[in-house]
Amino acid sequence: MKLYFRTPINQTMESVAKRFDIKLFKFLSPEFSAVKIKRFDGCLSGDEIHLDLSILGMHQEWVSVITSHREDAQEWSFIDEGKILPWPLKRWHHHHRVIKTSEFRCEIIDDIHYECPNEALEKFIYPVLWSVFALRPGRYKNFFRN
Repeated sequence: MKLYFRTPINQTMESVAKRFDIKLFKFLSPEFSAVKIKRFDGCLSGDEIHLDLSILGMHQEWVSVITSHREDAQEWSFIDEGKILPWPLKRWHHHHRVIKTSEFRCEIIDDIHYECPNEALEKFIYPVLWSVFALRPGRYKNFFRN
């Protein structure tokens, strides 16, 4: 399944890319989620993010590895892929992109592909994942407002 969100930001691509850090990661986490960040290396190839999720009172581990990153005059991006995923996810691929749209504007794109053991589970969790990531455009705008 796929989730895709675009957020225009009134800042330079470079200034937005510099602020993709643990502060932004914490700011993007919904209040209703029980996520503990155990490790956050950054957004470069080989970096890892380790999370402890509390889902229905059960703790599950989520480990993502940054498998690639890119930076040039038009785009800054990285891909995180799930190494250890909570049930029912069996594959996670999240391409984070910051694209220059003009000298003082950019666009943040969250392009997510995920898989579960079967299509029924993918469709079942889609609304949950969509609702979590649908909050991001507003949160990005708030975070990058100044």
